[in-house]
Amino acid sequence: MNEFTFEEMNLMAIYNASGTREGLIAALTEMRGYLDADETELMEMTDSALEKLEHMDDTVFAQLELIPEFDE
Repeated sequence: MNEFTFEEMNLMAIYNASGTREGLIAALTEMRGYLDADETELMEMTDSALEKLEHMDDTVFAQLELIPEFDE
């Protein structure tokens, strides 16, 4: 499994209100439905994060530190 990018981690932290992998997948999927066609960078980042989330189990997800950090 590929590691998450800094930007993907921040995106997931923002949308992780449920605290569960399934809830985060649902929130990102819903958010993706509101993106405009010209928001390709955010769409690609969301797709990448969703793919990685779908291929991991809940144990690995629980180890992620999903706290937004805006300084690299």
